[in-house]
Amino acid sequence: MIKDLFGKKKYATIPSERTKRDIPEGLMNKCAKCGTIHYSKELDKNLKVCSSCGYHYRLSAWERIGMTLDDGRLYEYDADLESVDPLGFPGYAAKLKQQKEKSGLLDAVVTGEGTIGGFPVVVAVMSFDFFTGSMGSVVGEKITRAIEAAEKKRLPLIIFSTSGGARMQESILSLMQMAKTSSALAKFQGGGGLFISVMTDPTTGGVTASFASLGDYNLAEPGALIGFAGRIVIEQTIRQKLPDNFQTAEFNLQHGQLDMVVHRKDMKATLTKLLDMHVVKEGIADGGRASV
Repeated sequence: MIKDLFGKKKYATIPSERTKRDIPEGLMNKCAKCGTIHYSKELDKNLKVCSSCGYHYRLSAWERIGMTLDDGRLYEYDADLESVDPLGFPGYAAKLKQQKEKSGLLDAVVTGEGTIGGFPVVVAVMSFDFFTGSMGSVVGEKITRAIEAAEKKRLPLIIFSTSGGARMQESILSLMQMAKTSSALAKFQGGGGLFISVMTDPTTGGVTASFASLGDYNLAEPGALIGFAGRIVIEQTIRQKLPDNFQTAEFNLQHGQLDMVVHRKDMKATLTKLLDMHVVKEGIADGGRASV
């Protein structure tokens, strides 16, 4: 019969709910750049860098700390500081609660001291997981206090930035943090303090326009988006088409805005080398303090 010439038709089926449930959540990750599928465990072993194209996945603050500080150990500063709703901005209080539950953080930065390659340092590590790393009053305050602690203890300062910019729900109180952090850095660096700024994807807006760009060394991870205003805003303003790689770390390095673009696997070694160039170890038996 004619129908036998074509055989039986095969139809695609939609996975049942039970089949979906049998696949563990978070077992695999898809690269946002090249689309390669990675097992999460293998991706973690590779420091969350795509083995196919080198795309650097975003890290949480504690993931960054675990990869960078010796033994992943940090003596945390100001762990109890958290944002409130000073201006009564509509919906802000509810969003803060949601962000705290989602990220496990009280705000978008973790600060403290530890060691990198045996050198004591003060660090501030931002996290995009909390409100896109936006800088409000608490972020500015914690970073300022970290700068002041580095000055007092005569320790190098390293800040890992990732941010969507100033937090609009705090308005002028947020914008004030740009001046506050920059002033604290000017005092710290004026006294001979060493500040290494590491910009990760993305570092934009008021964070780029303040402390993130003021390092004695300005480093960045490959492919990181770094800039103030967004591409669309700039193109509409100047009425010109921007280069495809505009505002990438590589573009900024080419145009003198960065000192180095450093692969994540080389970041700790690079920081250790810079610290070794500038820091004189003192009193290791007495707490391992260092002076610049």
